[in-house]
This record gives sequence, structure tokens and C-alpha cells, in this order.
Amino acid sequence: MSMREALDLSAYLVIGPENTKGRPVKGIIRDVVAAGFTIVQVRSKVASAKELIGYCRDAAEAIAEAGRADRVALVADDRLDVVLAAREAGIKVDGIHVGQSDIPAAVCRKYLGDDAVIGLSARTRELIDYVRTADISDIDYFGAGPLHETATKPEAGRSASGRVITRSLEEIAELARVSPVPAVIGGGVKLADIPDLKRTGIAGFFVVSTVTEADDPGRAAAALTAAWRA
Repeated sequence: MSMREALDLSAYLVIGPENTKGRPVKGIIRDVVAAGFTIVQVRSKVASAKELIGYCRDAAEAIAEAGRADRVALVADDRLDVVLAAREAGIKVDGIHVGQSDIPAAVCRKYLGDDAVIGLSARTRELIDYVRTADISDIDYFGAGPLHETATKPEAGRSASGRVITRSLEEIAELARVSPVPAVIGGGVKLADIPDLKRTGIAGFFVVSTVTEADDPGRAAAALTAAWRA
């Protein structure tokens, strides 16, 4: 079974070197995956291509060390070149996550193949409109939000006054209802949000600093996954 067929989006970690308080990316991923997270995205707006390939290697090794290489998907944010180069180097990167203004999903599918995992992110309201008209045959899941304002996503939608536009549970439930592919919600998600998010019917949640900047990332991750399962 390919990772695309086995995809589990319930607990999704987004991580890069700028989010770890100086701690190694690999160690945090290993602890978080051991705590039950099901998909990891390597994302950095400051790392070079070579550095990103190295982080993909670290992530793949951490997932393997946690004994989850056949169950936890690893994707890279935005950089098709990085994914292709990492694969050429023998690194198990399962796919890519792109935005609506990034390289098209169809191009990613062409170069990464039928078994690759491809995710697309957009603000929740835009996605609700998008799924009604767009060809999503190359997309495996949507990433949406933000649920709350968050420092790790400065490009989130803003009102005319500059306020970040967050998304209600009602909008998230609508997305879960109309989307033909599963969707995950992030943007400032905290432990207390998990029960309400689960009730919307969404496929999962994604987090960055709630886990990566926690004093004990593994413990923070375990609390989130336990709340989701409950």
C-alpha cells in the first residue's frame, strides 16, 4: 500500500529550524511521531535548498527511528526541487504541500508520480469556494485556517484594518461537509481546541509552535493525540 493510500491526517506537524527554539529538528520529530503524530511537513522560509534536503533527511530518519516509516507521511512545503533532489539522494519524502500561488498540483503530480502525497493550502472560505469549481484530481488533502491568529503564519488573510481573519467552527464544519478530499485545520491550534475541532468532522489538525516550542514536545504531542482520539 502506498503512503497516499494509507494517508492519516489526524495529527499533522509542521516544523522547520526557525520553530524549535534552537533544538535539533530531528529529535523533536522523533518524539512527536512516537507520541502518535501521523504526518510531518518540513517547512522553512529561511533555509537554503541544501539545508532543506538535510532537514528532509533528518525527518525521514526520525520517522524511521520511531518505527513509523510505513505509516507516517513526510512532505516538504512548496519546494518541488527539494523533494526531487531528496528522492534522488535516497531520502524517503512522500510528497509535497503547496499553496494556491505555488507550483500547480498537476505539475507536482507529473514529476512525483501517482503514489505521491500532494496537499494544498488556502484560507478556509477560499477553499469552500474553490472545491466547488476546481479540478482537484491531483490533490489528496487540503490545509486550511487559521483557527486563531498565529505568529508562524504571517501571510494569513487580513481585514482592511490589518486584523488576521480567523475561521469559525461553523466554516470549518462547512468545509468538511463540501470538500471531496479530507482537510486539516491549523493556525494557533491548542489542546483546548481539539474537542471542538473533532466535532466539525474535519480530518485532523496541524500545529507548529504548540508542539515545536513546548518545553517537552513529545508530551505536548501526546496530549494532543490523546484528545483527538478521545
